[in-house]
Amino acid sequence: MPAAFFVVRATVADPAKRQAFDAWYSREHLPDAMKSFGAVKAWRYWSATDPALHHAMYQFPDKAALERAIEGSEMKRLVADFNRDWPDVTRTREVLVLAEELMA
Repeated sequence: MPAAFFVVRATVADPAKRQAFDAWYSREHLPDAMKSFGAVKAWRYWSATDPALHHAMYQFPDKAALERAIEGSEMKRLVADFNRDWPDVTRTREVLVLAEELMA
């Protein structure tokens, strides 16, 4: 089964809040989400073309494992925690399934 990825895109519109958001995501949210989801790997990115955009990506062994993670009670808790701490930060979520991987 191909790997699956859960991608969260957040817009931190207020430049004055980006440093605090970055620290919170790094120290609290990313480790908590990775453990709660049972993700294999996680990455975070700030967009180089739009400094307000933050992406987090969580890797799962397959789509079934990802679906179990995002449909469970831990997802509801993580969303509630995020909304409590960052009510002005909007988010979108996407599920991706690996179609192909090339390595040099």
